[in-house]
Amino acid sequence: MPKRIRKAVLPVAGLGTRFLPATKTVPKEMLTVVDRPILQHVVDEAMAAGIEHFVFVTGRNKAVIEDHFDNAYELEDTLRRRGKTKELQALLDELPDPGACSFTRQQAPLGLGHAIWCAREIVGDEPFAVLLPDMVTMAGTAKTRCLAQCVEAYGKHGGNIIAVEEVAPEETHQYGVVSVGKDFGRDFEITSMIEKPPKGTAPSNLIISGRYVLQPEIFAILENVEKGAGGEIQLTDGMKGLAASQAFHGVRFDGRTYDCGSKIGFLTANLAFALERPELAEALRAEARKLGL
Repeated sequence: MPKRIRKAVLPVAGLGTRFLPATKTVPKEMLTVVDRPILQHVVDEAMAAGIEHFVFVTGRNKAVIEDHFDNAYELEDTLRRRGKTKELQALLDELPDPGACSFTRQQAPLGLGHAIWCAREIVGDEPFAVLLPDMVTMAGTAKTRCLAQCVEAYGKHGGNIIAVEEVAPEETHQYGVVSVGKDFGRDFEITSMIEKPPKGTAPSNLIISGRYVLQPEIFAILENVEKGAGGEIQLTDGMKGLAASQAFHGVRFDGRTYDCGSKIGFLTANLAFALERPELAEALRAEARKLGL
């Protein structure tokens, strides 16, 4: 039986240049989808999948992320004295357990693979999850979010798991793409991976969508992998190296992913999550009709 997935790595060192000037002083991960930071949505997903320890790979000017996952004594005391027990409890309920968050720095923007490698000493010799904080997921008919579906597939297959989603074939050159081997329906064997293939050369229209379960041997490979696309250390290249000795399986995520690193994805996520809230949905639809939507 494979080891349980207890830890998750969240690479949050990016500069958020697509959202300037908003991200000049506010990390992109702390922009809100409705009333919760993007990063809180991602942590919620991880907690629902059974994650117990969160490893945040940060950069300069990201201290507010650490503060968000800590007690805010002045705010909590003010809410307590004013009798705002509902608001106070909402804050306290979202705090991870003491000691459940670790923070390490990625001193240079050397790519996603390098960010994951920076977490090696904290993760140690055990399998772990990776959640890209730009990607916010919503459950589909399975009623579970993306990482939970990956952990379920890991329980069946062991090894390494990658969540995938379908895109139009003409869009595959923008993403990491996988090849499909033996197919089990929801999940399948991955026979190859390629990062941003030239137009017309992708082996499928299934793209890597930002949720992974990886074995710790990936760290030694990332330490020595050559820089790839964009002059950065690519996680996909590290996974290709690991695939030479370990199995990889893909999971077709049953749900919807919103790329909150793009303006359209961010705005769509706000609409989608607001419409899931009974206290907001009707009023939001009414305002949309006023805008002629």
